[in-house]
Amino acid sequence: MSFPSSEYTHNMMNFLVAERQALNRFSPGLDDKLAAAGLERLEAPEGGAIELFRQHGGPGLLIPQEYSGLGANAVEAIRYQRALGSRAPSLAVASTMHHFSVATLVAMCAASPGMEWLLLAAIAEQQLLVASGFAEGHSGSNVLRPTMRAKKVSEGVLVNGSKKPCSLSRSMNLLTASVTIDDDAGGRYAILLIPAESPGIERRPFWKNFVLAGAESDEIVLRDVFVPDRLTFRTSEAIDTDPTEGTGFLWFELLISAAYLGVASALAERVVQGDKGSAYDRCSLAVELEGAMAALESQAQVLMAGTPTRHDFARALFVRFAVQRSIERATALAAELMGGMAFVQSSEIAYLYAAARALAFHPPSRLAASSGLASYVAGAELRLE
Repeated sequence: MSFPSSEYTHNMMNFLVAERQALNRFSPGLDDKLAAAGLERLEAPEGGAIELFRQHGGPGLLIPQEYSGLGANAVEAIRYQRALGSRAPSLAVASTMHHFSVATLVAMCAASPGMEWLLLAAIAEQQLLVASGFAEGHSGSNVLRPTMRAKKVSEGVLVNGSKKPCSLSRSMNLLTASVTIDDDAGGRYAILLIPAESPGIERRPFWKNFVLAGAESDEIVLRDVFVPDRLTFRTSEAIDTDPTEGTGFLWFELLISAAYLGVASALAERVVQGDKGSAYDRCSLAVELEGAMAALESQAQVLMAGTPTRHDFARALFVRFAVQRSIERATALAAELMGGMAFVQSSEIAYLYAAARALAFHPPSRLAASSGLASYVAGAELRLE
């Protein structure tokens, strides 16, 4: 049986070909630069990967073309992120925080078109990096509920709180944050866009692990940081059901899963290139990783179709945890197939193995989400505490 030729057949390998073509289409030359720099350099603090991303137009990936962006859709974006993860894990994780923050801003602007689009155009034209100060998961708390608070003052708000870890902490130009605004109405939720050099912002060392050290994931502390009204975007009063916040979190789950799938793919790629193990072993790796990617692409189609529902969000979480399990199985097999000598002679195998497994540490954790998802499949509303 034969199949028609495709645009991909000129490549030496069919593994990761669609992903690297997406990376080359939107950021020409970046893949070559990352491959030439090598894993050890790119994963070090100040390794230069983030600046390469900026120089090659990465910040504008999800901004529509009419606002000077690259206009990638959701499927193209997760392919781009998987390709990044296969070359520079720290960059893939850090840029995910930028992309999902931008995607949230795009969704917010689409819901209320106005001068906000000028901000997105500025991000694309000036290649600005946007860090995420959105809520992280904490035991016993809703993963979507803001941890930062703001007080209404004349012509703006004063923000207090912290985010740790916060990727892009040193390279960011802007910080997005979801906050609770204490006002006469008793507290409203909002999304803020905060210039990184605003008075009252402090950066503190936080990340002590050498794995993913290149993501600049330190602590950001805000003390009475003034944010003008023009950079304050109100959401609905119920953050749990706000479509903008929900869409942003769905983007996060897909992008971060694709990034770590790329890290696992880098390990599998070394197996394929080295012709390690049996054909059955290599096929098993491909089944795990390509099946996981197909599931992510299916969920990306949901984002492209319109505003996702709670059912879509639940399914995205099921896919995220399925990808997580696929990564666990694939990295264990790939490391074993590479063999002890490869492990001894280079730190890359151990590094990729450890880095890929860090998907489990991003919110919501499988343990924290289990109760809500189990109740959901039994007929209840989805709740993540």
